[in-house]
Amino acid sequence: MDLRLQKKKNGKIDIKNLLIRSGLYLVLFLMLVMIVVKEPTFLSIRNFKNILTQSSVRAIIALGVGGIIVTQGTDLSAGRQVGLAAVISASLLQATDNINKVYPDMGQMPLIVVILIVMAIGAVIGAFNGVITVCLNIHPFIVTMGSMTIVYGINSLYYDFAGASPISGFSESYSHFAQGSFNIFGFRLPYLIIYATIAMVIMWVLWNKTKFGKNVFAAGGNPEAARVSGVNVILTMVLIYALSGMYYAFGGFLEAGRIGSATNNLGFMYEMDAIAACVIGGVSFYGGVGRISGVMIGVIILTVLNYGLTYVGVSPYWQYIIKGAIIIAAVAFDAMKYAKKH
Repeated sequence: MDLRLQKKKNGKIDIKNLLIRSGLYLVLFLMLVMIVVKEPTFLSIRNFKNILTQSSVRAIIALGVGGIIVTQGTDLSAGRQVGLAAVISASLLQATDNINKVYPDMGQMPLIVVILIVMAIGAVIGAFNGVITVCLNIHPFIVTMGSMTIVYGINSLYYDFAGASPISGFSESYSHFAQGSFNIFGFRLPYLIIYATIAMVIMWVLWNKTKFGKNVFAAGGNPEAARVSGVNVILTMVLIYALSGMYYAFGGFLEAGRIGSATNNLGFMYEMDAIAACVIGGVSFYGGVGRISGVMIGVIILTVLNYGLTYVGVSPYWQYIIKGAIIIAAVAFDAMKYAKKH
């Protein structure tokens, strides 16, 4: 934080403005300190690796949500899309000798084929959300709340068709792809971290080095001005929603493989973590503001807190309360920063 930006005209530090910009981070830091004081063993290489591994799938989902928030939108269907992709991936990638195989007569499908299938489905769902939002001028909160319910219903029907019991017993290649790791300087680096890094780099390039990225931020900052400037706002919005759906789908593919099974309830509330991570990381609900680095930092901060609270034995119910309070606080600080600029 550049303190020069927080100084008043008389040269003194503007404490109020500094707290508005940094207050949430201070609260989160104090919570982390309390966790470490209670359980000093929390600071270990093993926990650090676990946190990065858990952050990986969350980061991929948050990167998808982040693009939508930049356009002044939100996506409540993200978690259910993750669940749909997970169940489809699980059903198509069971081992051939699995006696509970959903498709017993089907041979071993290549991983890339399944990835492309679920990402195509994610793109269609995302594009649907984008078209309804832009063409019918309906708030994305309502649109994605409706699609959240629709996707969950479709997933539940498919899950019932698959036997209505946890889908597991995956092929070795799928399990290795999601759970594997390689040795680097004596440290086992999970593949999930590599996938999240690749997803981050791709999104960073799209946001910062392409005309599409410039159009997304222009449409998010001021849609009318973007239209006047020649930006195809409708196409841009549909594409960013479709891209987000592809990210959710890939996240669901990895999540099922990481856990080792999938049910129709997988992905429940994942969108809350993703939205919270984005806002904590500085992606503004008022549109046109956000950085990939901020999204990643927000994901790691939230994962550290989730993991830390579990580590010290805090009830999951209290964790929901704390997480909800963090989301409200993040949006409130964002609103105050916006008010300061206008």
